Amino acid sequence: MIYSSSTTKVPDAPCVPRHVAIIMDGNGRWATKRFLPRVAGHVKGADAVRGVVQACVARGVDYLTLFAFSSENWRRPEEEVSLLMRLFMTMLEREVAKMHTNNIRLRVTGELSRFSEKLQKMVVNAERKTAGNTGLTLTICANYGGRWDIVQAVNKMLAAEPGTTEFTEEQLAPHLAMAYAPEPDLFIRTGGEERISNFLLWQLAYTELYFTDIYWPDFNDASLDAAIASYQQRERRFGRTGAQVAEKTN
Repeated sequence: MIYSSSTTKVPDAPCVPRHVAIIMDGNGRWATKRFLPRVAGHVKGADAVRGVVQACVARGVDYLTLFAFSSENWRRPEEEVSLLMRLFMTMLEREVAKMHTNNIRLRVTGELSRFSEKLQKMVVNAERKTAGNTGLTLTICANYGGRWDIVQAVNKMLAAEPGTTEFTEEQLAPHLAMAYAPEPDLFIRTGGEERISNFLLWQLAYTELYFTDIYWPDFNDASLDAAIASYQQRERRFGRTGAQVAEKTN
């Protein structure tokens, strides 16, 4: 199923966000604050992922998208990048069977060709194992960038329709990396920064943004509930007036 863009069709605005997207920021600072190596923060952050996945399932969220490794994160120290790759593989080894048991579908989105052959195979196997699951769709964005996503989608669209010189959003949409998911209702960034950092640039056009000072390793059920409560106070107009929204609601 290919979902329409929020700029071409007004989507539903459910009370509980159908799709939550999160930048999991603050792992390194969490560790530094405790006089621990940055590695410890990433390990603790992996524990927070488990908790938030479970919390989203319990609250009826259908799609959860986590920004695990951006295309710009290769600029980090080589030791830290290597640790993140190992942690990713460890998570796949330990968690995929549990996800499958809990009816969770796993997708990994990004330019994966830069990863080791072993990691690429693990991703393929994990996606294949959980492909038939019908519960929460958990997407891990790895070596992902919003600009990369748009460029690769344009290139695929041009290849699919050679000779065409004018295109519409509807023609581009099927080629975006997350065409299988509706656009996020709620975006969360932890760690105190207030920017989207090249994450889902196309998809966040009408998403409600929520920023918190909580470092990712400390983000828990209550933190998620606070974000959802903030979302529920928003009036999602999608270009309409408040009166129009009220009339449609009534």
